[in-house]
Amino acid sequence: MAEILYLGHSSVRIRGREGIVVLDPCDQSVGFDIGKPTAQIVTISHHKSDHNHVEAVKPLRDTLFVADGPGEYEVSDILIRGVRTAHTDSEGKKHGHNTIFVMYIDDVAFCHLGDLGHGLTASQLDEIGAVDVLFVPVGNGNHVIKPDGMVEIIGEIAPKVVVPLYNDNQQQRLEALDLEPLSVFVHQMGLKEYETLDKVTFTPSTLPREDEETKVVILNPTGVAV
Repeated sequence: MAEILYLGHSSVRIRGREGIVVLDPCDQSVGFDIGKPTAQIVTISHHKSDHNHVEAVKPLRDTLFVADGPGEYEVSDILIRGVRTAHTDSEGKKHGHNTIFVMYIDDVAFCHLGDLGHGLTASQLDEIGAVDVLFVPVGNGNHVIKPDGMVEIIGEIAPKVVVPLYNDNQQQRLEALDLEPLSVFVHQMGLKEYETLDKVTFTPSTLPREDEETKVVILNPTGVAV
């Protein structure tokens, strides 16, 4: 059983029987203090302080494995694959590159898009493969693709579950980071109403079936606003 906590901004913690992974730990410049989550593995989509604050993560054991680029990794029986993309233009000339991470924890395939800012190629989609739970950045059209474009990417990846990130509606953060409110993404996804959860757990048997629509799960950030 894999438990998901949304720490804040683009930071997520996944805990399963095979290990614990923290994705894109952020510093307090984004308006959140994510505390000191424990983990064996950290993934970094790109090297900016709101995505690579490894110092915030407490090693579960003596060492902390950091995956910060494309390639394949195996740590504590957790398989991880990094897929190279870019922030804005597909070649990464304007704002550098971004790594999408796919990981397999307790027989569930998780995918974190990082700060993806462009459409995906057929080759990139093939590298990503089948996804059960997809973490998507929403609300930011500067370095991240806008909500309508993200909805199209969700359709291409076809996950069973989508978890939106950057999803808090704190007005101060919306203005400081030039974020659109969560309601824009919710509207684009065709949801008329939704509820928020503090955490969610998944097993292969509790995921939506292949013939069911993609489920949107919205999590409350556990981080403390600063």
